[in-house]
Amino acid sequence: MSTLTITTIQSNLFWEDKQANMQMLQQKIDSITDKTEIVILPEMFTTGFSMQPSLFAETMDGETMEWMKMVSNKNGIVLTGSVMIEDEGKYFNRLIWMLPNGQFGYYDKRHLFGYGEEDKHYSSGNKRLIASVKGWKINLQVCYDLRFPVWARQQPKDGAPEYDVLIYVANWPERRSHAWKTLLCARAIENQCYIIGVNRVGDDAKNIHYSGNSLVIDPMGQVLYHMADEEDINTITLSKEKLEEVRTRFPFLNDADDFTIL
Repeated sequence: MSTLTITTIQSNLFWEDKQANMQMLQQKIDSITDKTEIVILPEMFTTGFSMQPSLFAETMDGETMEWMKMVSNKNGIVLTGSVMIEDEGKYFNRLIWMLPNGQFGYYDKRHLFGYGEEDKHYSSGNKRLIASVKGWKINLQVCYDLRFPVWARQQPKDGAPEYDVLIYVANWPERRSHAWKTLLCARAIENQCYIIGVNRVGDDAKNIHYSGNSLVIDPMGQVLYHMADEEDINTITLSKEKLEEVRTRFPFLNDADDFTIL
């Protein structure tokens, strides 16, 4: 069975400085020596969790998209992370899924963080994005989405799970890191999938501290990788054979409720 190799980049970010962040992240990506297929960056990787999209949002043909196309092609990787995007007069916290050939998909964050007034500055998405790589199905979500399990819940089709890997990119503060770690494990167990959570580190301009705690978790909820409070680049290979073994041995998804998301 196939494997999937993923690299996570847990990094500090320069506040609202797109050029500095792109230069820094390109250096980190270029430094990866292990062969990898997907590189995952944090949420709002060009600005930090800023509520000023009127100043920093770009269109889908802006410099950040061009940068992602260049880096993805140069390194032969799928590159993903979220950025501020202006589209048809609205602002979105948009996760971009960039392929080496320049094609891309995107997902607009569904659950906007009202506690931080994100809902006052951005519009919510209403469609999930499940990408495909080498036969692996990958569900892509953003930060606060993690608190809403229905949005991530497997919806099996013809008896087969909907996806194999669930990715969250985040700017999740240290003060709520226990919830971050606990909910990531829960999503892995209840959906019988691999979970990858990629968070930032450091302090932003609002004096909010981010402790990282990026995680890779297997379908049984066992932690395969965890890094707290420091920058790190980690490459890990996921096993489809292990995933299928868990699902066959414990066919819990067969007993799941049928439901529809409105």
